[in-house]
Amino acid sequence: MSLVRDLADQIVAAHRMEDLCLPTPTFSINNPPPQIDNEHAADHYELAGTVAAIEMGFIESDAKVLGKAWSRMVHQDGGFNPFKWPNRPEHFDLLPWIRNINPKAYPSCPKRLGLYAVMPDADWVKRMVDAEVPTVQLRYKGSDLAQAQKQITESVAAVKGSKTLLFINDFWQEAIEAGAYGVHLGQEDIETADLDAIRSAGLRLGLSTHGYAEMAYVDQFCPSYIAMGAVFPTQLKQMPTAPQGLGRLYKYAQLMSNYPLVAIGGIDETSIHAVAQSGVGSVAVVRAITQSANPQAAVKRLKELMES
Repeated sequence: MSLVRDLADQIVAAHRMEDLCLPTPTFSINNPPPQIDNEHAADHYELAGTVAAIEMGFIESDAKVLGKAWSRMVHQDGGFNPFKWPNRPEHFDLLPWIRNINPKAYPSCPKRLGLYAVMPDADWVKRMVDAEVPTVQLRYKGSDLAQAQKQITESVAAVKGSKTLLFINDFWQEAIEAGAYGVHLGQEDIETADLDAIRSAGLRLGLSTHGYAEMAYVDQFCPSYIAMGAVFPTQLKQMPTAPQGLGRLYKYAQLMSNYPLVAIGGIDETSIHAVAQSGVGSVAVVRAITQSANPQAAVKRLKELMES
């Protein structure tokens, strides 16, 4: 165990300054530390990677995925180097990138979806079309199904004839019926949505992720794009993980570079340029537009900052 401890300490020390380490939670009787599975770890590199990831603040599921990736990297690349970080699909047992011949793959979308405006209703979608935003998501949060159908139908009509691509959040059946460009689903929706129906209808599919374990999970579905977040603190929804930060986003974007990628969560004018430099082809914003005194000017400024 002393060897594992030494390897883990080397990993943590090598990456402490890379904005990968988040404050670890205070463990207590009601919040016990994760249980590291010594018995089933393939070797001490896997165990050391898992221990290091937990100490860096990764949640248990992500730490286990990272531990396996560390082991694969050491054996595939030849030797332990604490300054390296698992960053290739084969380290994480991801699918080979064979979209063109994979029958499970969803229709493709542009690799660079650009500024991605997440809007609450059809009126806002129309305003984004007028502002020439390349990608818009209708995130209607009402519970009235008839009203949701109305919002989706009006949003599809608003983008017709424009260059704006429209994704519908959650309401996949209504999106199919209205002929939307695509659907966006959260992790909690994957098990309940009819993914085959979405694919058969020719709609694109975007999926949310919040770390390594969820990225590895959604890879099996070959979605059209993968969203990564929350990058920064956000008050718009309860997040399952702490804000990931730029350091982790850069690592995620490098690993999943074969996909169109969308960064999301707490991004505004002060951070959008740094986020765009991560390698993602799209940055999603909400309040940076909806809470602006001049949304059209805000869109123009955000696009300029992304592209600069």
